[in-house]
Amino acid sequence: MEVQETRVQTDRVLTIPNILSMARLVGVPVFLWLILWPEFGGPTADGWALLILALSGVSDYLDGKLARRWNQISSLGRILDPAADRLYILSTLVGLTWREILPLWLTAALVARELMLLVAVGFLGRHGYGPPQVNFLGKAATFNLMYAFPLLLLSEGRGWLHTLATVFGWAFAGWGTALYWWAGILYVVQVRRIIRADATAD
Repeated sequence: MEVQETRVQTDRVLTIPNILSMARLVGVPVFLWLILWPEFGGPTADGWALLILALSGVSDYLDGKLARRWNQISSLGRILDPAADRLYILSTLVGLTWREILPLWLTAALVARELMLLVAVGFLGRHGYGPPQVNFLGKAATFNLMYAFPLLLLSEGRGWLHTLATVFGWAFAGWGTALYWWAGILYVVQVRRIIRADATAD
């Protein structure tokens, strides 16, 4: 599967999948502004923030599917897609932690994983390699977290709907965090193997 995707990889920039990823990136600051607006004296705009998160999830699914179906897998897309995922997760962490919806320990656990990956990618860069390709486990972790965050945002309030959102939100958050770290550890193992193989070749 990976060999097939490499063969059709293109250097084109203006492809439909890339445009979808760019639109997701543009939505990051808008989402963060909406979720933090009440903290600065503005009205609560959680509904609009939830809509942006939902659209982000749909576009995340579509850009990968369309890229494979239309043979538009690109070098830029392999950077934009995971970048948009991480920025949405980080912006959501900032917003929900600021509003005390997420506990600080969960935010610290997810941020620590990102820092671990940054160090690993830095080591790869020093050896002339780009960031590792996103794997299925990493995508599954991201999907879990992208479900968890809107549900936890929806959990603010009273009633059966908010109670259900709390239960399912924390379930997705638990699975997502565990998978996120599992995927991160696999990335580090992959980076270590690449660097060791490079050292052996020298």
